[in-house]
Amino acid sequence: MARITYSLALANAIIRDQASELGAEVVGEEYLILGSPQAEPIVEKIKASKPDLILNTINGDSNIAFFRVLRAAGISPEDIPTVSFSISEEELANLKRKVVIGDYAAWNYFESIDSPTNRSFVDRFRSRFGAERVVSDPMEAAYFGVHIWAQAVTAAKSDDVSAIRLAVRGQKFIAPEGPIQIDPETQHTSKFIRIGQIKETGGFKVVFCSDVPIDPIPYPKSRTKSDWIAFLTDLQLRWGGWANPGR
Repeated sequence: MARITYSLALANAIIRDQASELGAEVVGEEYLILGSPQAEPIVEKIKASKPDLILNTINGDSNIAFFRVLRAAGISPEDIPTVSFSISEEELANLKRKVVIGDYAAWNYFESIDSPTNRSFVDRFRSRFGAERVVSDPMEAAYFGVHIWAQAVTAAKSDDVSAIRLAVRGQKFIAPEGPIQIDPETQHTSKFIRIGQIKETGGFKVVFCSDVPIDPIPYPKSRTKSDWIAFLTDLQLRWGGWANPGR
């Protein structure tokens, strides 16, 4: 459990910093145990604080309980929209569509991207795995990741890990989400950012897309690198390490 809470605490710290930079106020931050159906206390606090927007970093099946309780409390997307960070096309299949229509999700990729490259990608996927299958952001990332690796192996003319790590720097690929590139300095990926709105017919309608791929920033500039390292170290020490078995 510590590993999950660790990552969420870090994500929420970044959200708080960015909200502050934008002049927004975070009126509450709550956590839900993975798989827990007990979302009532969180929703009660949402009702009391009356936010303009809910930023949802809940993972897994707990989303089912969260949205069910949210709607039962009379909170609709028209009143307080929710932006989720872990609900993709795959997760939508496990949610009752009527309880999430109109809400949003933030990803780099959505299946509904209207481009020849993406349409070809989705068609090939469904031809192989079934017409009823959906494609999500993690699946698209895995797809282009293999191609980037193959390009690096070809460039390195070797399957040696160290040689591939060097060759992968700067590699480019026309992915289903658009052109991406491995940043030579950080070895993270420059990617598009998109916001999708959940449609009545299912899936997402892309309502925002960055004009260009966004360069990776492993240590957000809201704090110094040393401050982020100290923040992460403190979390690790307090929670016994994110890789500690059984935590």
